[in-house]
Amino acid sequence: MASLKEVKSRITSVISTQQITKAMKMVAAAKLRRSQERITQMRPYAQKLTQLFQNLSSADQDEQAWYSQQRIEERILIVAISSDRGLCGGFNSTIMKAVNKLIAEKYASQAAKGNVSILPIGKKAAEYFGKRNIKLVSDYSTIFQNLSFDAVAEAGDFLMNSFKAGTYDKIEVVYNEFKNVATQILRVEQFLPVLPQVQAHKTAGVDYIYMPNQEEIVIGLVPKALKIQLYKSVLDSNASENGARMTAMDKATENAGDLLKDLKLTYNRTRQAAITKEILEIVAGAEALKTA
Repeated sequence: MASLKEVKSRITSVISTQQITKAMKMVAAAKLRRSQERITQMRPYAQKLTQLFQNLSSADQDEQAWYSQQRIEERILIVAISSDRGLCGGFNSTIMKAVNKLIAEKYASQAAKGNVSILPIGKKAAEYFGKRNIKLVSDYSTIFQNLSFDAVAEAGDFLMNSFKAGTYDKIEVVYNEFKNVATQILRVEQFLPVLPQVQAHKTAGVDYIYMPNQEEIVIGLVPKALKIQLYKSVLDSNASENGARMTAMDKATENAGDLLKDLKLTYNRTRQAAITKEILEIVAGAEALKTA
């Protein structure tokens, strides 16, 4: 049985840990409110812009447009969106496992030739994939240090320019979509080339009046729509991270409380055993003096 000093030391340590996890939960809750507001406000705009973009590009029927060019998939780029910090449950490991699974099941032949690259957004993804034998584009891994549309737009420009130049034949984005505090949905979405809209989901009877003309509108809309799409994915991931951290820290605080109960019970039992032992020693000493 552990000594009273050891048990008391463990109790003090658990109390300190519980205070830290409780504080981290409150910080994550405050950040979650802000990030949830951002993605809630962004999502309808992004969805409407994407729908408009798909309708225009479908109506254009231009298969030679750079953003819809279907090429032989030899060079692949995967954008892995993680967090900068840990202590958020399985949030980051879900992304790493999904990327590894995507490479193993879908791009195994390209990976064997060294034609699969990773663009990490978030330090955890950069650290994880940086230790593996895989090409890394780490120029945008610190976006979350100063999260803004301009910072994400720079990454979007890089992705579009790389696809235009033929550096990559296909670009996919892996991220966690925010549903609620306790639930994040893993998403693997094709960023480029833009997938043609499924006929069954086309809006019937959509007709637009183009000013000044359809070509200029589509050319101007494409970069903006793709940047907004990437920005939405980053905001979704940011909200998911804060939700996952809040949930993880809440659970850690509860576990610390349960552990404290067990340790205090152990402390009281150990203390009672020590007192009982002392009483027995005193009684035994008194009896020895009587018989002496």
